[in-house]
Amino acid sequence: MRGGILVLAAIFSLFLALPSHAASRVALVIGMSNYQQVPKLSNPARDAAAMAGLFRQAGFEIVDGEQDLGIADLRRVVREFAEKSRDADVAVVYYAGHGIEMDGNNYLIPADAKLLSDFDVQDETMSLDRVLKAIEPARRLKLIILDACRDNPFAKSMKRAIATRAIGRGLAEIEPANSDTLIAFAAKAGAVASDGDGQNSPFATALLKHLTEPGLDLRLAFGRVRDDVLKSTGNRQEPFVYGSLGGDTMALVPQKADPDAQAKVDYELAAQIGTKDAWDTFLARHTAGYFADLARAQTKKIGAAQDVRTKADEAKRDAEAQAALKAEAYRKQLEEQSARETAQAKQRLSEQSRKELDEQRRQIAEQARQQLDEAQKQLEESRQQAELARQQLEEARRQGAAEAKAQVQSNAPGEKVAALDPAQPATQPAPAAPSAPALQMDPSDIARLLQAHLKRVGCITGSPDGIWDDSSRKALELFNKNAGTKFDVKLASLDALNVVRSKPDRVCPLICGKNQKADGDRCVQIACRAGYVMTSSGECEKRPEPAPAPRAAARHESSAPTPRAGGGKCFSFNGKTYCE
Repeated sequence: MRGGILVLAAIFSLFLALPSHAASRVALVIGMSNYQQVPKLSNPARDAAAMAGLFRQAGFEIVDGEQDLGIADLRRVVREFAEKSRDADVAVVYYAGHGIEMDGNNYLIPADAKLLSDFDVQDETMSLDRVLKAIEPARRLKLIILDACRDNPFAKSMKRAIATRAIGRGLAEIEPANSDTLIAFAAKAGAVASDGDGQNSPFATALLKHLTEPGLDLRLAFGRVRDDVLKSTGNRQEPFVYGSLGGDTMALVPQKADPDAQAKVDYELAAQIGTKDAWDTFLARHTAGYFADLARAQTKKIGAAQDVRTKADEAKRDAEAQAALKAEAYRKQLEEQSARETAQAKQRLSEQSRKELDEQRRQIAEQARQQLDEAQKQLEESRQQAELARQQLEEARRQGAAEAKAQVQSNAPGEKVAALDPAQPATQPAPAAPSAPALQMDPSDIARLLQAHLKRVGCITGSPDGIWDDSSRKALELFNKNAGTKFDVKLASLDALNVVRSKPDRVCPLICGKNQKADGDRCVQIACRAGYVMTSSGECEKRPEPAPAPRAAARHESSAPTPRAGGGKCFSFNGKTYCE
């Protein structure tokens, strides 16, 4: 069993050691600070640089960092990133700068945009839909983070080619058409985000803190980002995330593997076995580390315990040897002292003492001889009585057989053969048979046999003892009630014995105790199912709350008396045999 556990541990170790395919991750980071036609923004350049460094530190294979792009360069960068996303598992785009919402669509504004009129938006900006199409090939996750909800100065100076065209504050709500896609806004749709007074915007500060935490699901990460931004802006800015992911955990950075994970598993297995061989096997596989040090400590502890046990065994053997030597010396001392006392006693013994001793021996021998003679006489009498009883039994059997043969021969063919019971005379007198001495049956034997058969038919539960007491009388009374007989219950009679022994099955009904029920020919304990308890009336009801669960009642089965297949004491009387 222990060997099997170690084999499984080894297999598990090999499985963990197999190289896993790391998901390819790519990121495009864009910061727009130096706008040519409107006031510059302080933080987007610093935010973009910090986010690019964050993705590189997180192990992204490709991180493209761009600053202050014109519309032509912006289109080129997005087009090139679309090619890089084709073979990626995770594709992320981070944009910090100005954005605009027009007619329900969102646009990213490059550094050289003029936007003199709303007609110029299509030519001088990059639509968010185009960025979504660029990362659409990514297999597991498509993520766009927009720190572009700042108050847009272009919207105030822009001429309207169509008077009814809506240009709102912030960005418009969006629902991605593809699955496994998330779009995170620095502020929810229609709201304005703060550029911040510190090194980074409040939104970028929170992203740098939570976004690449190893093993942290993106939904939880953006939830923590939301909480930090609300707290830092006095609840004036609330980031918002659109889109959905599946049920699996989706983290930008996988959970770091615990280098001691397998050592911990093997350590627990070795601890369950607890032998020095198990710890040596563990140390052969894990030579260094925290758990290896613990295993060495366990080995030392076992070695120390073995040394203590060895010393204790040696001390025990020495003590036993010393005790044996002392016992032998003491025995020799006792023998020598006894020999000396015997010699002294023989010397002091006088002639008169020897005569008295001889007389006592003679008297003892005579008394023993007389007792032996008496025992031999008693044995001879017992043998004679046994022989007489055997002869009487043989004569009774012979007489019963002769009577049965005579009664069978005296009946005509087809008639019913007469019963052998002396109380039922034959239809024709049987030939006279030589009389034999009747074998007398002791009343206590009749009582014991009647008790045994009353127990067999279920009218009494005690053991047959030949004492016709009150419980025996009640048992016969119960038999009379159920069998329709009227035997005198004050004494055990042969008539009652004949009738009771003729009943092959139970006569008296099975009476079960409290919380029991009849199951065939026996009583079994009533058991309630889990969550229910037995009431005083013998019914199961649901256990009350919050009372502690009662201990399950043990089943006790009481078996109804069953007829004995054989054995016990038997008597023959008037041609019939009665057995307990």
